[in-house]
Amino acid sequence: MARRLGIGVVGAGSIGIRGALEHLCLSDVQDRLFLAAVCDPAPGRAQAAADRYGVLRAYERYEDLLADDRVDAVTICSPIGIHYEQGLAAIRAGKHIHFNKTMTTTTAEATHLIEEAAAHHVRLVASPGQMLRPVNRYIRKLILDGGIGQISWAATGAAFGAYHEHESVRQGDDPLSNVNPAWYWRKPGGGPMYDMTVYGLHALTGVLGPAKRVTGFSGVAIKERRYRGESYACDADDNTMLLLDFGDELYAFVHGTFAGMVTQFGSPAYFGAKGVIQGSTLNGQPIQYPGREIADSSRYGDTALLPHVVGPHREMEEAHVFEDTMQLVDWALDGTPSIATAEHARHVIEIIEAGYRAAETGETQELTTTFETLAV
Repeated sequence: MARRLGIGVVGAGSIGIRGALEHLCLSDVQDRLFLAAVCDPAPGRAQAAADRYGVLRAYERYEDLLADDRVDAVTICSPIGIHYEQGLAAIRAGKHIHFNKTMTTTTAEATHLIEEAAAHHVRLVASPGQMLRPVNRYIRKLILDGGIGQISWAATGAAFGAYHEHESVRQGDDPLSNVNPAWYWRKPGGGPMYDMTVYGLHALTGVLGPAKRVTGFSGVAIKERRYRGESYACDADDNTMLLLDFGDELYAFVHGTFAGMVTQFGSPAYFGAKGVIQGSTLNGQPIQYPGREIADSSRYGDTALLPHVVGPHREMEEAHVFEDTMQLVDWALDGTPSIATAEHARHVIEIIEAGYRAAETGETQELTTTFETLAV
């Protein structure tokens, strides 16, 4: 049998369960990988996950997972605020890494991880891989070919009133169904910008290229949330509105708010002199991108068109997370680089971080990072 990659799942919470374990335990990927270990600090959770999903080892301490020589790569499914420290430790332990979004909360942290990974010959894949979606690649080519003329502006964002409280893994009483969502409401790493607007930002910048400047307003509108009868103070910004400057008088509106979607989730709108792209439509008509019929018939839309999302994965939750993990598997085993790069993730992180700084200081912020855009 060809070599298989030993995967360590870091965090057995909502994404660890729905985006990693439920997919990676299926028979169709066992020729490429095996679930070597899972870790979670909540008492009993890692062992419960290992028992349910057939993972070889369960650990409460992250250090023990990294010391397991069967673990070749990790998928980091923990709260965003600890991604950097966990990623750095994994790199220094020689493990390849898939980061759930966002990779870090600061540009400096992201740069440090990229540099350390290069020094240790470790591969990094950073979610969300929005440019793996055929519709986004098609839209990029359409725009570059002048399909909607000169672009005036674009928009993307996310809005959530109920914010993770009602997910299936949070309503029960056992370790795999009583996962507390409170970290989503707290710094560092909480709030809709890092968690949800990041999808649209990856698509927007993947299509248009790196942004040059950002300004905006931001604050905490909902000061307290309740979960299972308890109150939680909130300090992560939940009402953020940014303006991006892409150069050449091309601007974009970006929001991460508790109410008010202005575009389809994760799918920016582009307004040009000769037409409008909204979601997967051009001037109100469906864009006939490759695989459109399959996407239209799937519960999860164009997620069904991602390269590894086949068979049962097409009708499962969080299949895009599974796809990004498989991008890492292919890179580690076959040497096939992924377009879901750490450099692209760093640029999006800089937009968010600098946007918050612009809101705090009242001064427009210059953006300094870049990434290699997709050739069309």
